[in-house]
Amino acid sequence: MSNTAPPRIKYHKRSLTGITKSEQEDWDPEILALWEKCAVGENIDKESFQRSFVRHVTTTLARSVYNIDNFSAYQATAHSVRDRLIKRWNDTQQSHTESDPKRVYYLSLEFLLGRSLDNALLNLGLKDSFGDGVKDLGFRMEDVLDQEVDAALGNGGLGRLAACYMDSLATLDYPAWGYGLRYTYGIFQQRLKDGYQVEFPDYWLNFDNPWELPRLDVVVDIQFGGSVNQYTDEDGRVRHVWESSEIIKAVAYDVPIPGYGTKNCINIRLWSSKPKRQFDLNRFNEGQYDQAVQEQMQAENITAVLYPNDNHMVGKELRLKQQYFWVAASLHDIVRRFNKSGKPWNKFPDQVAIQLNDTHPTLAIVELQRILGLEWDKAWDIVTRTFAFTNHTILPEAMEKWPVPMVAYLLPRHMQIIFDLNLFFLQDVEKKYPDDRDILAKLSIIEESTPQFVRMAHLAIVGSHHVNGVAALHSNLIKTTIFKDFVKYYGSEKFGNITNGITPRRWLHQANPKLGDLITEVLGNKDWLKDLSLLKKLESFADNEDFKKRWAEIKHSNKIRLAKHVEAHTGIIISPNALFDIQVKRIHEYKRQFMNILGVIHRYNSLKKMTSKEKSEVVKRVVIFGYYIAKLVIKLINSVADVINQDKSIDDALKVAFIPDYNVSVAEVIIPASDISQHISTAGTEASGTSNMKFVLNGGLILGTVDGANIEIHEEIGDDNIFMFGNLADQVEDLRHAHRYRNVPMDPELQEVIKDIESGHYGDPRIFTPLMNTLTIGKDYYLISDDFGSYLSAQNLVDEAYKDRDDWIKK
Repeated sequence: MSNTAPPRIKYHKRSLTGITKSEQEDWDPEILALWEKCAVGENIDKESFQRSFVRHVTTTLARSVYNIDNFSAYQATAHSVRDRLIKRWNDTQQSHTESDPKRVYYLSLEFLLGRSLDNALLNLGLKDSFGDGVKDLGFRMEDVLDQEVDAALGNGGLGRLAACYMDSLATLDYPAWGYGLRYTYGIFQQRLKDGYQVEFPDYWLNFDNPWELPRLDVVVDIQFGGSVNQYTDEDGRVRHVWESSEIIKAVAYDVPIPGYGTKNCINIRLWSSKPKRQFDLNRFNEGQYDQAVQEQMQAENITAVLYPNDNHMVGKELRLKQQYFWVAASLHDIVRRFNKSGKPWNKFPDQVAIQLNDTHPTLAIVELQRILGLEWDKAWDIVTRTFAFTNHTILPEAMEKWPVPMVAYLLPRHMQIIFDLNLFFLQDVEKKYPDDRDILAKLSIIEESTPQFVRMAHLAIVGSHHVNGVAALHSNLIKTTIFKDFVKYYGSEKFGNITNGITPRRWLHQANPKLGDLITEVLGNKDWLKDLSLLKKLESFADNEDFKKRWAEIKHSNKIRLAKHVEAHTGIIISPNALFDIQVKRIHEYKRQFMNILGVIHRYNSLKKMTSKEKSEVVKRVVIFGYYIAKLVIKLINSVADVINQDKSIDDALKVAFIPDYNVSVAEVIIPASDISQHISTAGTEASGTSNMKFVLNGGLILGTVDGANIEIHEEIGDDNIFMFGNLADQVEDLRHAHRYRNVPMDPELQEVIKDIESGHYGDPRIFTPLMNTLTIGKDYYLISDDFGSYLSAQNLVDEAYKDRDDWIKK
């Protein structure tokens, strides 16, 4: 037997899951030593950055000092920062490969990241030195940062929450991955024409994106359609083989996420859809040019747009394909990484935690059950110990469900598994409640309608070990309303509350640097950026005149910045001395932007009746709206704005502005400038809300209902520092019942506003008839009339409080 050592590895190879410590021992030490010698790290001093900047201008961009603009400077700066970021990213991934910890995987259909350069500079501690370096080279860092286009990977709170979670996971040194989709066009770019919203494609990938790393060799084949064949193996077990009719490739793109004050840099992996066959040369040569690229176009549609329109069956099918494509590729990646450890399957939940951000990734539960290939009960035990589910809504109409025939057509094996797990689940329910047939229908994953539907929230609950709501009220409501039968079956222990949150690094340190610097100065350090409870120490400065003066100056400078933005994007001139009243939320009936603009009309009509002396004593107010979706509300806001902003008789006591194309970067301008922000959803309808947190973190007060996270903010800051109004959640159903079956009169002041709209004061009233009908024919489902008087009273309190500027600043 020879004692000769095994040959050392001299030739490199690609590993998709990293190299372990034991595998490193097989490498030729001479090669490793040379590699280490050549791997010179990138320094972070100003001069090193400037050399890096010039190198990227001349080599990466192929430009010169005579041929570079602000956008080129952005690209060179971004690549220079990325060089330093990648070192941390590689070290983090290698560390995790060697230590093999339990990893958390966050599956979210949206990651609303915003701009990455400023965030990376701040988290890496490079903002000052690199800012000076850019200045010496002839650029202003503010101009450079402004060149970046927001990544179009989300459209609302769900995606921004996911981005905040990833920032916090990185900052707290968790071994974590996010998984999402790399949308080509995002949702859309919003413009206004004649007061109406007009949608345009958001070409955010028109330029090289320095913040993503194409992993063109990390490819997963995703199956669709076809049929399932069944056979019995040598051990007598029934096996299933899915023979698909379509295969689409998922190609990985990685986005590094740096933590603050740490070298930990985690990853979001985004999947892009590509065809199995790019181009049909035979068809092209036959003159069938469209058909030659048809397969490519159909495949790339899957990741073309966030939330494709599902008002028709083709759109519904595309959404379902989008969701399965994403979770199947992600699970393939997760399982591949686990298999690298060599551990048995029963250790999978000890190594892998998968968090489902809403119901969109729920098919991952079925997919893991399918690919494990174990006996049913063993596989299901692993599945249910792996997944946890976050529910984001209480509105029954928002509960996602898919037609069974569509699922069976696109995912035939998965539909079989869903039917089986539903049968086994209902058999267990029936054993526990043998005389309660109704509970079977209520808990069933399959809705027995024509056609049948798969209830994704039910599937998520059954397949997860823990379910959480996103604010204390919301978590309580889901246990007592939409999921109460699941609580009866499982017990309340399975259902908990995790109130949503925001990252202070983005929403104060980055969005409001002057206020962040002031807080750091008075607290003595930046520890508050990782522990917000330290802000409690600011209370001792509430009566400090110098501190309040500087605080007010910062607020005013932020209002000037927003006023410039409003003028540049809308043409409306507003005064930074007015009270800035802001509501920027996804426009939905339950969020009640409609009530806000009705209140604006009431204020306008009140001003019209005032004498000159009375108007001179009024608090001047600018009401600012932003966001998209509900087109008719946007049209009403802009029609009202046109009338009010041109009325010289009210002496600029009221201005209204709708800011188009709202995104994270625009929010970073708007939020620090608010005096009051409105969070006025019908009680019991807003799961949590996070914009309320962003506004108060930036020294703005809240006007809100007793709903979502408003309640917990109220508990923290007390009655004197928030303006609450409206009916409570436990009153809502009784009020709706009264509207439905009794002749409940409309609030008289609201009635006057409606008459004003119907008079044609704000344009053709027929345009707004559908909106008016929601208050009459629609029985005022969101209780605008019931809350309107209370809302106006709260607004009056805001006006009175704002007149005492010293006390307002203290609040």
